[in-house]
Amino acid sequence: MRICLPLIACLGFALPAWADFPVIEEATLNGNSLSVTLSHPDTGWDHYADGWEVFTPDGTSLGLRVLAHPHVNEQPFTRSLGNINVPDGVTELHIRARCNRDGWSDQMFVLPLPAR
Repeated sequence: MRICLPLIACLGFALPAWADFPVIEEATLNGNSLSVTLSHPDTGWDHYADGWEVFTPDGTSLGLRVLAHPHVNEQPFTRSLGNINVPDGVTELHIRARCNRDGWSDQMFVLPLPAR
């Protein structure tokens, strides 16, 4: 019996897909304003970092920052989001980023908070 290579790929031997997720380089909380610096190999409207979201450790979303356009020539770049109300007792924030082609990154950036 002869098996061709495309059949082998269909049986689960496909090569892995590589994604270019945004990387959160830094984040700071100043009062109730969160600034996030991220980098991503934006190529234009077809592939760019299009947002980030901040959570408490239990998964409660505190805000979503939508990025409305590519930043091809501005890498890394920083954008802020106000009205971040951190509940009492929360000692760190979790932030994840997304791009319009590959979706949400599985990497969570952890921002430790000073004692309040």
